[in-house]
Amino acid sequence: MGFIRNIKEEIRLIRERDPAIHSSMEVLLYPSFKAMLHYRLAHKLYLKKHYFLARYVSQRGARKTGIEIHPGAQIGKGFFIDHGNGVIIGETTIIGDNVTLYQGVTLGGTGKEQGKRHPTIGNNVMIGAGAKVLGSCTIGDDSKIGAGSVVLGPVPPGSTVVGVPGRVVRSYGNAHPQETMDQTNLPDPVKEEIQALQKTGEELQGRLQRLEETLEELRHGEK
Repeated sequence: MGFIRNIKEEIRLIRERDPAIHSSMEVLLYPSFKAMLHYRLAHKLYLKKHYFLARYVSQRGARKTGIEIHPGAQIGKGFFIDHGNGVIIGETTIIGDNVTLYQGVTLGGTGKEQGKRHPTIGNNVMIGAGAKVLGSCTIGDDSKIGAGSVVLGPVPPGSTVVGVPGRVVRSYGNAHPQETMDQTNLPDPVKEEIQALQKTGEELQGRLQRLEETLEELRHGEK
């Protein structure tokens, strides 16, 4: 895709996904737009092994936008960062198509791996504000990572992950309904556990009551 087509695609994408943008001119001020322009140039330099120039362009973009994308990262089509301040994407990160990140997301390493040490993010994935995905794990297609979650292991396709450490609390098996791909349509695992305990308690209370009634009937029968 040529430079002009890249710019047009970025403008279309941002206007489509951010209702706060009212004109194409506003997009030129958008941090995600600037960050991606720097990344595309830096990535081309990186592939040509101009590593210093690639990092120079990358760091200029990080200073201007607060979004740090290593030039070695591989990013697919339809990538969108909402607001974006504090987003960090590591060198060996691989990101599929139509992925959305919110502010404060880290796609980083654990500091221990060699080689492929950053996450692989599948297609149509949403990662909420402040979430951290660390290490060379894979996030399956059509998954959703809740805000503030810390993911340290693989996530199956079509899953919702919340918590620290992150755990799968819901799985659609293949794909989330599109209307649920946001930061607010998330299950509350603590509430669900409490409700399950309450239900178990009510069932036990009912069984105990029936046993007491049976014992009472037996006593009356003996008399």
